[in-house]
Amino acid sequence: MNGYWSDIFIGSKSLVTGLLITAREFFKPVVTEQYPYEVPTMTPLFRGHIELIGNEETGAPNCVVCGMCQRACPSECISLDGKKAEGGKGKVLISYMLDFTKCSLCGSCVESCNFNALRFSKEYNLASFDKNDFIMDLLKRLEDQNRCKQ
Repeated sequence: MNGYWSDIFIGSKSLVTGLLITAREFFKPVVTEQYPYEVPTMTPLFRGHIELIGNEETGAPNCVVCGMCQRACPSECISLDGKKAEGGKGKVLISYMLDFTKCSLCGSCVESCNFNALRFSKEYNLASFDKNDFIMDLLKRLEDQNRCKQ
């Protein structure tokens, strides 16, 4: 019989403690964002997928097809291709593919780029049911961004 009353006392104490916590939290301001209706503000250190940086004057990518980003990537999610420039030095970027399903957002590719050609995007809403939506042609995305600016 002694255990019966102690169980009731402990249960009542637990119930009152829970109700006090609920009452205290009830009067605090609401911090919930109503997501699709309210757009969240991205912090400056937010890391989205990588994107190419274009030249301010020409809009062409700063990438010189050195391949350092591809070699630095531990996930092997970057593939790029270039061809020799006609009448000039170096290579011209013709393809830059990112398989975002493999990317771990480690930043090795951005850190290894010595030509200011890569950065993290601020894009956060990448939900899809199709895996092919996450295999991105970054060169095409840069061209689309340049077209929108004009």
